[in-house]
Amino acid sequence: MAGGRADDEAGSRRGRRPAGQDTRDVVLAGAREEFRERGYEAASVRSVARRAGVDPGTVRHWFGDKTQLFAASLGLAEIDPAAIVRAAAEGPVESLGERLVRAVVDVWDTDYGETVRVVIPAVMSDPGLRALLPQFLGAELLGPIVARLGVADARLRASLVASQMAGVLMTRFLVPLEPLASLPPAGLAALVGPTVQRYLTGDLPAGIAPGAGEEHNSPHGE
Repeated sequence: MAGGRADDEAGSRRGRRPAGQDTRDVVLAGAREEFRERGYEAASVRSVARRAGVDPGTVRHWFGDKTQLFAASLGLAEIDPAAIVRAAAEGPVESLGERLVRAVVDVWDTDYGETVRVVIPAVMSDPGLRALLPQFLGAELLGPIVARLGVADARLRASLVASQMAGVLMTRFLVPLEPLASLPPAGLAALVGPTVQRYLTGDLPAGIAPGAGEEHNSPHGE
């Protein structure tokens, strides 16, 4: 019954809405509700449009696609984390570690980490959004890395990379630890990149996860 009532309420809001910030806010509010109730993977641009009472083209006008819409619902209106990771994943796998670190640090450094300091605590304090993060991280941020590696233990490797990058964001922006917090992005990437690269292509101890330590342990193994 609750679902029917929600559909009725969404239907009552349908119709032509004036363009502008009000419409954007309505779409964003509908997206947050949709993501919380259905999860990141089940939600779609079309389902958000139905909930917000607009057509899908209006959603795409303001937010592009689902990944950008979700990023905006986290408070990242001008940043597309998924696009950043996809761009960094292009190029030789042998230098992917340093590219990832540099790309992540560069984008969050643009406002001296203010976005990180605002968004991460806000998301972590919201149980609904916090519950969505694993789906989003797995599909949009770790997914391109897993696909780029193409090995049996790629998900383990990608999650290790995520743990390293989370530590960098924490000690650079949330709990600034000097001198790391003040290092130039290129210098930080040169220092942390090799560790990330080891997670990506180095040998891992055998038997920790399916595929780890077997002949496909390294992207270069035959």
